[in-house]
Amino acid sequence: MPTYVHGYEARESKRLEDQARILEALLHDGTVFPPGSRVLEAGCGTGAQTVALAQRSPQAQFTAVDLDAVSLARAKERLQAAGIASVQLQQADLCAMPFPAASFDHVFVCFVLEHLREPAATLRALGRLLRPGGTLTVIEGDHGSVLIHPESAAVHDAVDGLVELQGRAGGDACIGRRLQPLLVEAGMREVRVQPRVAYADGSRPDWAEAFTRRTFAAMVEGVREPLLAAGLATPERFDEALRALDRAAESDGSFSYTFFKAVAVAEFLDSPSGSHS
Repeated sequence: MPTYVHGYEARESKRLEDQARILEALLHDGTVFPPGSRVLEAGCGTGAQTVALAQRSPQAQFTAVDLDAVSLARAKERLQAAGIASVQLQQADLCAMPFPAASFDHVFVCFVLEHLREPAATLRALGRLLRPGGTLTVIEGDHGSVLIHPESAAVHDAVDGLVELQGRAGGDACIGRRLQPLLVEAGMREVRVQPRVAYADGSRPDWAEAFTRRTFAAMVEGVREPLLAAGLATPERFDEALRALDRAAESDGSFSYTFFKAVAVAEFLDSPSGSHS
């Protein structure tokens, strides 16, 4: 069972919503599922990505699965507010999915593998749910990709602490760089990985506010208590990191973070259909 180190509070739900909004074009560009496609979103959480997927492929049929009932309730609210009826929500464990082989044309996984103890095994299981010609799309971040100006050792210390905390929980916050070998290990073929850089500076004040402050800094701030409790940060150093992140969002600062997007086909399948990149 995955451990979500960021928690399930309302503040985290809002952060995920802000993140999905500012990153939608960056992460979802090229992901369009053909009319009539059966698409599985594995680990949909509160539906932050689900809405974007369904809106971009309005004639596809989606099944969005998550283990947490509270998150699924929030996802239902979001879908209803957006007027989306093409998504069926279902509570299920990714390690024991209740679907027969070849149930879906496409599988989409976003910000899930980083929390799993055995991501390759999960990818292998998801691959078996694809019909011949289906594709698997995976998006993950990589905390080791953080670049910040003015430079701040405190920020890197806080990020390193978050990476360690997630590692102790069985995950990998730097998993983005591992997508290609993980998918190959899982028995996938035609693996294509693209880095997608989220960058904010004074020329992009909307990104500085929405991504640097409300997404990344908010994520770091949200793990303050767990980091302190684990002895991975001190209050003074942690507060210094938050000030530095806020400073990087000013007109003469900058912040950069790299996401990785992979598309692959199960090895025993034929060529993929549709457009997914």
